[in-house]
Amino acid sequence: MQFPPSFETRMQTQLGEAWNSFQHAHDQPSPISIRLNPHKHADRSLGEAIPWTSAGYYLKERPSFTLDPTFHGGAYYVQEASSMFLEQALKQSVDLTQSLRVLDLCAAPGGKSTHLLSLLNKKSLLVANEVIRSRASILSENIQKWGHANVVVTNNDPDNFKRLKGFFDVMVVDAPCSGEGLFRKDQEAMNEWSPENTNLCSQRQQRILADVWPALKENGVLIYCTCTFNEEENENNLLRWSKEHPVEFVDLTIDPAWGIETIRKENVIGYRCYPHRVKGEGFFISVFRKKEEENPVSISTKQNFQRAGKKTTEKIQDWFGNINDYSFLVQDDLLIMIPERQYQEIEFIAHYLKVVTKGTAVAALKHEKLVPEHSLALSIDLNRKAFKEIALDLPQALAYLRKENLIIGEGERGFTLVSYQDVPLGWVNLLGNRLNNNYPSSWRIRM
Repeated sequence: MQFPPSFETRMQTQLGEAWNSFQHAHDQPSPISIRLNPHKHADRSLGEAIPWTSAGYYLKERPSFTLDPTFHGGAYYVQEASSMFLEQALKQSVDLTQSLRVLDLCAAPGGKSTHLLSLLNKKSLLVANEVIRSRASILSENIQKWGHANVVVTNNDPDNFKRLKGFFDVMVVDAPCSGEGLFRKDQEAMNEWSPENTNLCSQRQQRILADVWPALKENGVLIYCTCTFNEEENENNLLRWSKEHPVEFVDLTIDPAWGIETIRKENVIGYRCYPHRVKGEGFFISVFRKKEEENPVSISTKQNFQRAGKKTTEKIQDWFGNINDYSFLVQDDLLIMIPERQYQEIEFIAHYLKVVTKGTAVAALKHEKLVPEHSLALSIDLNRKAFKEIALDLPQALAYLRKENLIIGEGERGFTLVSYQDVPLGWVNLLGNRLNNNYPSSWRIRM
């Protein structure tokens, strides 16, 4: 691999004798790794486990994920192994048994957000934000596939979060960066690299931290990460920040066998993954607490949400395990489910931020009928016994995901769940001698 000359010069200085190993690692193929959805995937015999995460695995070769129906059903997420170190950062800095408000600020396409949802308990609330509208739609799709209701997807600039003073217990800032850690797998990242761009990235990262800082409560935890090796975007950025704001860095316990480098620069503590030391790409992460007084915003709402009527909720009584755990809202002829315990918080967020999706869309309201929404089929809260279900074989499942016609359930009628290898994929409406394939047109596979 031919690196940009100024990048090569800097990294030779940064790595010293390890430069040759670093260079050699970039001539090797990138490891393939996935992280399982613990609510949907029981198979733990996939191969070599990623040591710093509970549900991550390396694959021996890259399959066609597009042609695996369980991927579309949210049974796993294809994610780079180094970035799964987020799990250690969270587990070692936060009491996950508590009810937490968590912000994933730069969340698309959803790797860290889905990981957070797997680690947080149902009492917690995740706000997954993406500033770019088109990427926010991709984020929303991946969140829906993961199947949790305790999440709100927003489309806001970091500056908008200043209104939510002291609201969040935890923030994850996966800051936009120069992408040096992705050179091996993304040629475009290397083509776009320049010293000027790294300086711009460093300045933008500082602005993002300044914008979002007021929304973190006193003693709250901020997890800062990038996929670059550049010290100006990593530890030097945090050193500048710590000289302007009272913070306390968290010292994580890591196994030396993992190969992750611990960085200590004055009071800054960070962790770096190099591709010649770990089985993964380049990654940097640091965890620190806000030791600065922040008067939290008062959570008051204006009752903007419209609750569903009793007649509607009676129709879905059997669709969920305990219906009393949820609130059901009506918005634009759509029935939406949010956790009852987070009702006020979600309504408050919707008042201040641009919400893309919240909770789980349950059904479209069409006259007196309820037409099940696709996200309901993917929900981990769905009571599958309340619906007819047809298990598909692989050709049938792929035909369904292409939104083609199927010949199943002849003579039967009604909305029916279809699944593959016990993973729900969506709905069909059986009409006796034919059916309607209700898979979302915008999600259909075209391979």
